[in-house]
Amino acid sequence: MQTGLSHLSRSAKAWPFDQARALLNRLVRTRLVTSEERDLAAVLIGDGKIEEAVRTLPGLLKLVVFETGYGPSGLPHIGTFGEVSRTTMVRAAFRALTENAIPTRLVCFSDDMDGLRKVPDNIENKAVLQEDLHKPLTVVRDPFGIYPSFGEHNNARLRAFLDGFGFEYEFLSSTQCYRSGQFDVTLLRALAHYDDIQKVMLPTLGEERRASYSPFLPISPKTGKVLQVPTLERHVDRGTIVFADEDGTLTEVPVTGGAVKMQWKPDWAMRWAAMGVDYEMSGKDLIDSVKVSNQICKILGGVPPEGFNYELFLDEEGQKISKSKGNGLTMEDWLRYGTPESLSYYMFQSPKSAKRLFFDVIPKATDEYLQQLDAYQGQDEAKRIDNPVWHVHTGRPPQFGSPVSFSLLLNLVSAANASDKAILWGFLSRYIPGATPETQPLLDQMAGYAINYYEDFVRPNKVFREPDSRERSAMEDLADRLKDLGPGCTDVDLIQNEVYAAGKDAGFEPLRGWFAALYEVLLGQSQGPRFGSFVAIFGIERTIALIESGLKGELG
Repeated sequence: MQTGLSHLSRSAKAWPFDQARALLNRLVRTRLVTSEERDLAAVLIGDGKIEEAVRTLPGLLKLVVFETGYGPSGLPHIGTFGEVSRTTMVRAAFRALTENAIPTRLVCFSDDMDGLRKVPDNIENKAVLQEDLHKPLTVVRDPFGIYPSFGEHNNARLRAFLDGFGFEYEFLSSTQCYRSGQFDVTLLRALAHYDDIQKVMLPTLGEERRASYSPFLPISPKTGKVLQVPTLERHVDRGTIVFADEDGTLTEVPVTGGAVKMQWKPDWAMRWAAMGVDYEMSGKDLIDSVKVSNQICKILGGVPPEGFNYELFLDEEGQKISKSKGNGLTMEDWLRYGTPESLSYYMFQSPKSAKRLFFDVIPKATDEYLQQLDAYQGQDEAKRIDNPVWHVHTGRPPQFGSPVSFSLLLNLVSAANASDKAILWGFLSRYIPGATPETQPLLDQMAGYAINYYEDFVRPNKVFREPDSRERSAMEDLADRLKDLGPGCTDVDLIQNEVYAAGKDAGFEPLRGWFAALYEVLLGQSQGPRFGSFVAIFGIERTIALIESGLKGELG
C-alpha cells in the first residue's frame, strides 16, 4: 500500500473512497465522547493530519472491523466473491485515507449454523441432504463425501478461492463462535431484552408468523434439528429458555454454548454487537433487513456498522442469481475464461447498478481492465487512485499488462484453428519480438482463456456466409493491397489504412458495414477486433489465404 495518499483520498471520486470517508466520520461520531474531541478530530482530519489525530485522540486507534457474510447453504458463487472483493476495496481506500494509522481487520463470516431449509438444485447427491433437512449446516452430511459436513465443504470451497486470489481476511464460523462461547455475553443480553427485540421484529412479520416467532431457535437435543418454535418460558437468571420439542416434550436449554442460534436478523445484529463490526455492505434486497438489524444492534448495546447497499447480479434471463438455483456464473466458471483481475474489475464497476453476470461479459471486462491498466502508467497520482486497477490491486497495480487484447486473441484462435497455446505463441512471438510465456505471463494466461472461451462459446455459434458482389470485389482488392505490403509487414497502422482504403473505394459508407462483412465472411461472427491488428499478428500471407478461402465459401 502506498503512503502519502491521505490528501488525495479526501477528494478521490471512486466509490470505495466515498465509503472510506463515511467510515472515518462514523469513527469520529461514535468513538469520541466529547464535542471538543469531535471538533478537534474534524480539524485535524480536514488538514490531512490523520496520524496526529490518532495520537491526540486515542479513541480513534481502536481496531476497525470489516465484515462480510456468507450463507453456505449452496456452493459459493460470484456474488459471494464480489462482497469480499468490494469490501477489500473499501478497506484499502480506508488505509490510504488514514495512512495505515488505524488498524483494520476483515472477517469473512459463515452462517454455517443455520438449518438446511432446502436441498440446492445444483447438487447431484440430493438424498443425503434430504435426510438431514433442518439440521445445522455443519451437521448435515457432505453429499460429496469429502468433508465432515456440507457446511464445511462449502466453507472450504469459499476459502480456497479467496486464498487463491490472495485476499487478506480472517475466516469465522458461526458454529464455532456459538459453541466456543464467543457470543455468550451478547446472547444473555438478548435474553434479557427479549421483549424489546420482539417489539422490533413482530411488526415486520405476517399474522401467522407473529404467533410463533421467537428470536431464539433452539436446537433439539433429540433430533439435532434447528427448530422454529415459540419460546414458552424465559429464565434470565438461569440464562435459559423453554420450548416444546418436536415430540411435544417441554425442554429447557441455555441460550449460550451453541444450544440455540438466533433468527437471522437478530443474529446479524447480535454479531455486530458481539464483534464490534464497523463496516458491512449488503445487497439492495436487504435494505429493510438492515434497518431492523440496526435497531436490534442498538438494543444489544452495539453501534450499527457503516455500509452501503449494492445492486444484485442478474443471470442471462435477467433473473437474480441464487446459490440454490445455481444460475449465473460460479467462480470456477469465470476463472476458466478470464483472469481473476478481470473478475475483480467487474466487481468494482458501478456497484449500485444491476448487471448481468453471464459468460458474455468476460471478454469485455478483460479488455476494459487491460485498457485501464495501460492508462494507469501515464496518470498522475490523483487520477491513479480513481483508476479501477488501483482498487483491483489494493493500491499496487502491476507495471505491465498485455500487448494483445482478449478479443484479438479470440479471433486469432478462430482464424488459426488453435487448439493449444503453442500454436498461438507461434504467431505472438513473431509479432512481439522476444516475447515468450515467461516474459509475458499475463498474455500466456489469456491465450489459454481465449482457447477455452472459443471452444465453449464462439465455435458452436459461428455462422459463416458468402460475400455479395460488392463485398467480394472489396475483399479481392484488400488481398491485392496486402500482397503489395509484403509478407513480413507487421505495421498495424499501415495495414489498417489499406483495410480502410479497400472499404472506401468499394463505396462502404459508413465503414461499419465493411468491417461487419469481413468478420461475417472470414470469422463467422458479427463483430471482431481492429482488423489491422489481427492481420499484423496472424500474418499477411495467412490473411490472404483466409480471404481466398472465404471468397470460395470454404470456411463454413
